Amino acid sequence: MASTSDPVDALLESGPRRTRLPEPAERARLRTEYGLTQAEVAAALDVTRTTVAGWEAGRSEPQGATRSAYARLLDGIAAQLGSVEPTRTPELGPAPAAPASTPPAAAPPAPAPTARVRPTTAPARRGPEPEPTASDPRFAHGPLAVLDGDGTAYCADGLVLSCPATDVPSLVTWALSEARLGAPRLHRNGKDSDPLIVLTAPAAERLGLPTRLEDRRALRLPADHTVVRQITRAKWQLTRRGFGPWARVYRPAQDGRRQCVQLAVLPWGALDSRSWGDAERLPPPELAELLTEYARRVLTPRGSTAVTGLELMTALRPPTRAVRDQATGAWVSAPNPGALTEPVDPAPPEAPDEHPAVASRFARGHRRTPGEVLDEEAFDWIRDPQLLADDECGRRFAVGIDVNMAFAAAANRLNVGLGAAVHVRAPQFDKALPGSWLVDLSHVDVDPRLPNPFTPDGARPEGPAWYATPTVAYAVELGHEVRPVEAYVRPEHGAYLDAWYGRLRDAYMTTMAELGVVPGMSEAEFLTAMEHHKAADPARAALLSAVKATVKGGIGKLRERPQGAGYRPGERWPALDRPTWRPDIRAAVIATARVNMHRKMVRFAAAGLFPVAVLSDCAVYLSDGPSPLDFLPRTPDGKPLPGGFRLGVSPGMVKHEGTQPLLWAVELLEDGHNPARHIKGGDAALDGE
Repeated sequence: MASTSDPVDALLESGPRRTRLPEPAERARLRTEYGLTQAEVAAALDVTRTTVAGWEAGRSEPQGATRSAYARLLDGIAAQLGSVEPTRTPELGPAPAAPASTPPAAAPPAPAPTARVRPTTAPARRGPEPEPTASDPRFAHGPLAVLDGDGTAYCADGLVLSCPATDVPSLVTWALSEARLGAPRLHRNGKDSDPLIVLTAPAAERLGLPTRLEDRRALRLPADHTVVRQITRAKWQLTRRGFGPWARVYRPAQDGRRQCVQLAVLPWGALDSRSWGDAERLPPPELAELLTEYARRVLTPRGSTAVTGLELMTALRPPTRAVRDQATGAWVSAPNPGALTEPVDPAPPEAPDEHPAVASRFARGHRRTPGEVLDEEAFDWIRDPQLLADDECGRRFAVGIDVNMAFAAAANRLNVGLGAAVHVRAPQFDKALPGSWLVDLSHVDVDPRLPNPFTPDGARPEGPAWYATPTVAYAVELGHEVRPVEAYVRPEHGAYLDAWYGRLRDAYMTTMAELGVVPGMSEAEFLTAMEHHKAADPARAALLSAVKATVKGGIGKLRERPQGAGYRPGERWPALDRPTWRPDIRAAVIATARVNMHRKMVRFAAAGLFPVAVLSDCAVYLSDGPSPLDFLPRTPDGKPLPGGFRLGVSPGMVKHEGTQPLLWAVELLEDGHNPARHIKGGDAALDGE
């Protein structure tokens, strides 16, 4: 193949040019017959693999120069394969009902419900998914429906169904039969996603649900409520969380078929504004589109974004797989290599204060020391204002930069423990071995204008303390000797979060592209696009917020603490019984994110630039101008400083978080407050950043 600098021409020897595109199925056929992968096409066109998957599924269309390049690629492939241009098919209404078959988790098949396509004034936007639901007749109408008070159920891609149910048991039966809702599993050893029915306030009222939960502490209906009794009489069950904003109604599986429906009650706060923005205020058709896109790109919501983030880990790496018993020839369940297969107890320093192991060892109210507890948290540090240099005080602005998807980037290729911890005395440190290490790093000198990388508050450690492997490895990277006193290490380990990172990265990048922010932009173009990207499409902005919240919430759920009024200190709580309750993995991710931040700050410090505040993934620098471009250091040829913070959309790169006057920042520092928390005009913690 001829050498050329054009990435599309690198895939083609020759071919005519045209602007029209073949039908989606033909696009996939041409690519596969030519021997190309979606990833290769994506790399040539500078888009994500999931974007190409969306084009081939007919769920999105390329635009502008990308469309022209894609058309040229397909034309060239067709020419070389000797293909003719396919005939275009006319626009059709809903597909006819699939042949009758009993779907898993469903009652006997019923006639297909009456359906109509909601007219739209703009082209429908459709996002990519691993396997289009249209390919599975069990889930022909998509993963979910938003039910309104008149029985109208808004589904994927503008489809509207009529739901006759006036009580919850009838609704569940409808969702599992006529509605044909759900989504295929993300992993061959996993489980299909159950149907989700989202209830608007009028729909909740139609089903006999109150507009407001009276029990604001437990956030569930009382056991004697009429709706709960209806569910019980119909021989359905609720999970032990009861009927709250996110309720699961189920029957035990029969012949391996799940019978479960998830309900989300909007007037009870099912869509937390900290994660979903103003999503619950959207009209039902638009909300259905938003939630469907989230389901296709991430997972059908199964509760809060934190819960969904944790469930996504299991969906992508199921704990078990089917294997054939050599003795009997029967298929049996066995552990899935590379997954979290069973609950494991935390090492003593990894356990939170409420854990029974801690309660039995320490007196109630005892505050554990760094030598007794692993404290791997994100930075919350401010510089002593007395250390501000004269030239810094002469600058006019405080400018915040924020790392995109910092926890996701930290999870990428991260080696974490899969099994139980093993206790060792006086071990030799091994950076390839995940675990918790008791080691003294108080001798490590750090410039006082930088936070100490080994503590969340940036202060020098006072003696031996417990650290996760990434923190100790960073001390070694900085050239310091480490001599652990003891450790809890995990010999069984792997990159458990890789698939999780990849799916959330793709969801984030695809959504950002729809908001007009793409890789390859110049720094100035990127900053301009970021100024307006959320205002361009509020629904897509809500989707972006939810994807980000799924990352942070999912990592946080790895160390879920006890909840509910009935908990008593020292008792076990339900989360401890799941394989994904892993505070050690949470600690490793946060430690990696903190180390990544510090490594880049050290690179900037070598160029004479020091932060005045750091909060989690946001760093504040003083600048002569209001833009990050006014202070970010450059190489002699004008390029971004290698190894430092770089502007861009990809995870691990940074965006402009906000700008405030210098005096504003100095006053906060003098009062002991963190400017990074308020740099964009609000409270970053309250805003979910």
